[in-house]
Amino acid sequence: MKYKQKNAGFTLVELLVVISIIGILSTLAVVSLNNARLKARDAKRVSDIKQIQTALELYASDQNGYPDATDLTLGSGAGSTISKDGGIAAVVSGTTYMGKVPANALPGGTDYKYSSYTNSSETVACTSAPCIWYNISFTIEEQVGDLPAGAHNMTPNGIY
Repeated sequence: MKYKQKNAGFTLVELLVVISIIGILSTLAVVSLNNARLKARDAKRVSDIKQIQTALELYASDQNGYPDATDLTLGSGAGSTISKDGGIAAVVSGTTYMGKVPANALPGGTDYKYSSYTNSSETVACTSAPCIWYNISFTIEEQVGDLPAGAHNMTPNGIY
């Protein structure tokens, strides 16, 4: 007795099920990748601010205070470097504390803004270095460690 051989292959239903599963898995991968990117940007922001703080402390130890500036955007233009003779400026002058000040990791967040003050209550802007106090404002998108999402400030006392 001879048997008739069936056509080898997949049915339309089987193909649709496989395509649906692949679609669901790829969607989950993209969502988790976006969360990882967001967390990486926030971690970079906190790291950037701590590096800037270190450079400012090195400057302060040599100059007995902090550079003068009001609402200066760090990481671009006049806020590109930190050096002994230039303070926070577009070009390095003297000992270099930070050759390239980092900018906010895009997308999301806000520019890093530096302002110097004559006192810790941040009531009077300092117009000539050395200044005794500074504030760097920045934003993170999600909680990083103990820092909740939102706007934060870095002062000589730390991040709050």
